[in-house]
Amino acid sequence: MHIGLIIYGSLETRSGGYLYDRQLVAYLRDHGDEVTLYPLPWRNYPRHLLQNFQRRFLHALSQDNLDLILQDELNHPSLFLLNARLKARVSYPILALVHHLRSDEAQAAAFRPVVRAVERRYLRSVDGFICNSRATLASVRALAGVQRPAIVAHPGRTPGAPPITDAAIRARARESGPLRLLFVGNLIPRKGLHTLLQALAQMPEHMARLTIVGDPEMDPRYSQRMQRMARRLGVHTRLTWAGPVPDPTLRRLYAHHHVLVVPSQHEGFGIVYLEAMGYGVIPIGTEAGGAGEIIRPGETGLLIPVGDAQALAARLLWLHHHRAEMAEMGVAARRAWLAHPTWQETGERVQAFLHLNARADFRPMLCK
Repeated sequence: MHIGLIIYGSLETRSGGYLYDRQLVAYLRDHGDEVTLYPLPWRNYPRHLLQNFQRRFLHALSQDNLDLILQDELNHPSLFLLNARLKARVSYPILALVHHLRSDEAQAAAFRPVVRAVERRYLRSVDGFICNSRATLASVRALAGVQRPAIVAHPGRTPGAPPITDAAIRARARESGPLRLLFVGNLIPRKGLHTLLQALAQMPEHMARLTIVGDPEMDPRYSQRMQRMARRLGVHTRLTWAGPVPDPTLRRLYAHHHVLVVPSQHEGFGIVYLEAMGYGVIPIGTEAGGAGEIIRPGETGLLIPVGDAQALAARLLWLHHHRAEMAEMGVAARRAWLAHPTWQETGERVQAFLHLNARADFRPMLCK
């Protein structure tokens, strides 16, 4: 089967969503499907809207011999009008791969209704959904207000357990000294680094150190604001700004730290939590989105209300003072990782859905 995939920029972009896309493309190609990428250039939101009128792009999608087009939902502002024109030219179905909805992110009140309207129209323009969590699918259905074929295919884990034992996880947790905290994510407001810095400021200096992994160029203004905030709060001496790091370095950081803290305003799933759990690192996320589908609060990790620095500080203080409980939580996190589906299983599930929905009777079924 010949599948087209529309993304922004490069498939090698470092984020959880692009990791999912890369793993899926690799699986499909390894298991008999041809995948053609259709990258669109990154723009700001208003300029993405103008991409709906690119005749050359529409012509390419219309002329190529595709059985199905898969669109990363991140591209919705570039496609919400173009899809209707595309459907007038082709017979293949259009499916959306949804990592999270842009309209679920916190944003300026004046801008949010525009995003919701554009995103709703986009969701109604496609023929089916592949979602990374039950929470994401629920958001999609609530916003779209229409029924479409859909599946939930959680991001997978890489086969082969990280080289750490239960005994090593327990020993790491019981080491004296400050909690070793790790933040891994794009340095953008949605990931909630500001909440983490505010929480750190509420803790005695000797109780925690923080390593920050993320690309400051994703949002330079936010990154600079975080460095100023750290100095203003007096926590800058407790921070290590690691920047973006290669995978081997990230694996070493996971193995060294006690707790991963990414207090996002919203995560469709949160692959980074899952990655950390493979090393027995306790993940702390928020109650928004799909993090709760990975993290069992009090068993394999912790959840806080969005933006609640006081609650985050309280949980970190509890971990510092309860090392034995933290050790057992880390062991439970690793065991949950071992029970999680692999990328192979996720790929099998998605491919079966794609092949089913590429059948000749798919589009008439949707039109009922």
